[in-house]
Amino acid sequence: MYIDNENFDKWMEKLSKKLTEIGQDLKSLINTDQVLEENERLLDNQDLAFLLKVSFRTLQRYRLKGKLPYFTIGHKTYYRASDIRAFVRERADYQTYKQFEKANQLENKL
Repeated sequence: MYIDNENFDKWMEKLSKKLTEIGQDLKSLINTDQVLEENERLLDNQDLAFLLKVSFRTLQRYRLKGKLPYFTIGHKTYYRASDIRAFVRERADYQTYKQFEKANQLENKL
């Protein structure tokens, strides 16, 4: 297959731009040790939806209503484990929370 110089240059420009974006995202992730506590764990939408057994839309509703704290890095949503524990404790009675904790081994995962 033959690619002319003009198409090759356009392709390389797109690739370079994407690599620059990825590099910026990585820089922001590398500096998380200054933002997070030493043992703090982050979960993304997929992790949290699986853990709580809810849909992505439900998580979005919780975020929009201000019930679930979150932050974004490079257009991706993350949640702090400590915020998730507090969220579950507030919305579940003691028995339900203990069952959830046992089923998901929260202390190990979060």
